[in-house]
Parts: sequence; C-alpha cells; structure tokens
Amino acid sequence: MPTLSAIYVRLPNWIGDVCMSLPSLHALLGTGIPVVVCARPWAKDLLSAYKLGGFIEMKGRWREDRATVHAYRKKSQHAHPRGLLLPDSLSSAMVFKFAGVPSAGYRDDGRSLILRWPINKPPSNLHAVESWYYVTSQALKRWNHPISPSRPSARLGLQLTDKHHAQAEHAMKTAGLKAGQFILIAPTATGLHRGKIKVWPHFDAMTRRLQEQGYTVAMCPPPSEAEAAKVNAPTAICLPSLNLGAFATLTRLASLVVCNDSGVSHLAAAADARQLSLFGVTHRERTGPWSEKAVCLGSAHAWPSLDDTGQQILALLQ
Repeated sequence: MPTLSAIYVRLPNWIGDVCMSLPSLHALLGTGIPVVVCARPWAKDLLSAYKLGGFIEMKGRWREDRATVHAYRKKSQHAHPRGLLLPDSLSSAMVFKFAGVPSAGYRDDGRSLILRWPINKPPSNLHAVESWYYVTSQALKRWNHPISPSRPSARLGLQLTDKHHAQAEHAMKTAGLKAGQFILIAPTATGLHRGKIKVWPHFDAMTRRLQEQGYTVAMCPPPSEAEAAKVNAPTAICLPSLNLGAFATLTRLASLVVCNDSGVSHLAAAADARQLSLFGVTHRERTGPWSEKAVCLGSAHAWPSLDDTGQQILALLQ
C-alpha cells in the first residue's frame, strides 16, 4: 500500500454529532498523518484549536462538494489520500469516490460498491461515540495504523482557543455575569423526533422558581432560535449569540447547564461542563451526553416533572 499522503474525514452534519465524533478525530490526528476535515462551515470555528491538515466546507450538494474536494486534493498534491466517512449516507460516499479519495465507512445505504474498505457495523447497540470510534479504528487498522486504546476516552476533550475564551468572557461581562455564578439554560431544540417536540415543557416555570431562590439564569441561543427561547423562558437573561467555540467555553464557565437532548448537551459534554440533560422523546443510551459530569433525567417515553428536575438542579448546585 502506498504511503498515505493525507486522511480526509467526512464529519456528520449536526453539531451534537460532530462533538460525539471528537474521539475519532483525536485518533486520526494521533497517527501524525495530515488530517483534512470535510464538514459543514460552522465546524471550522468549533475545531479551530486543532492542527488540521486542512478544512473543506461541505454544502450538502454532492456534485458541488465532489468538485470542491477534488480541487482541494489536486491543489494540495495529495497523491495517495484515504477517506473516512462517518455519515452513513450514499451521497457522502459518492463525494469521496468521484473526487478520487478511496474511502472506508460502514456498509449502508447501498454503499458497498462505492467504498474501497466497507466495514460491517458491530452487532451491539453502541452509543454514537463508540460507533464512530469503531469504524475509525477499523479503517486505521486496514491502513496499517492501528490505534490504542480500542475504546474511546470517557471525555470528548474539545480543544478551545484563547479567542474562544475572550469572546465568552466578553459576553459574560457585558451581561453582568461572573464565572461559576449563573445557570445556563438552553430552552430550545431544532426539529422533531418522530413527530414529537424535543423541548422540555417547564423551562419558564423552572427559571422563575430558580430566580425566586436567588439564582441567576441566563441563555445564549443561536439567532434562528432566539425568539423561541424568549417565549420558552422570557425572564432569563438573554446573551447575544456566540460562535460555537465561544458558546462551548460559556458552558464551561457556568455553574450548571440545563438543556434538552440537543446540540447544547453535546457541546457542554465536549467542553467538560457540568450539565443536566432532560429527555422525553429520545434515547439517552444512544445519543446522551458522553461525559462523566453529565446527569440525565427522563426517558424516551416521558419528560421529568418540574419538581423532580428542580430537586436535581439544587442537588447539583450544592
């Protein structure tokens, strides 16, 4: 097998999924081979602390993405690249295949004839972190770069920059907040899960209850969710939107993060923040926060009550 000139890795399309793929990225970087990340544009800021071999913005249109990857490979003179696909989609496999990047990934969605190294999914029902780490380890093994350990670390270990810290601290100072002296809530979640709303229904009542007890409650929603956040928790301090790296830093500076099973939960886990994640329609065994500092309440069948959640918040703050 020719010497690998670079590893092109296609990261997932969702914020939480990118966070859960961090152990896989760390394993790839640990080989010492240049790693070119192919991901949605917002991931560039989130991963800006990493010494990547390159970053290619993916738009989600496979012909356009194929042309972008092909042009980047030619310009970088990567004669013998390898590709790793974390998404299961057929389109992601087609992008690398027709850009001249032979790839490894899970057999799925009719991709076996497109992948150079199709990998069978493990039989057990793994957490998403474990599933992506497994396909990464299997690909590197086939490329004669086995990794150790065989399981992902207990921490996602997101690296953050000084710029991220400065942006988060500026936002806190402007809002009159001090590190470790405010609760950060995320009272929104995009989309539906099997037709069900993914937002815990008691954020307003909980915010008011905490404020009555003397706690400062703040939120920092993205622009697209700002109006919904103000409806769901109108009395919380609302910070201006931040880029993902700065927001992840903000979760670490809060005394506690209270959120739904959403991108915020995984950003907080990646930043090693203390958090309480609330479940009502999704399975935490598969997509819950990968963090020893995370506490989960609820299940895929029922949201936790206002009283139970309040008691858990107070216990974590103490």
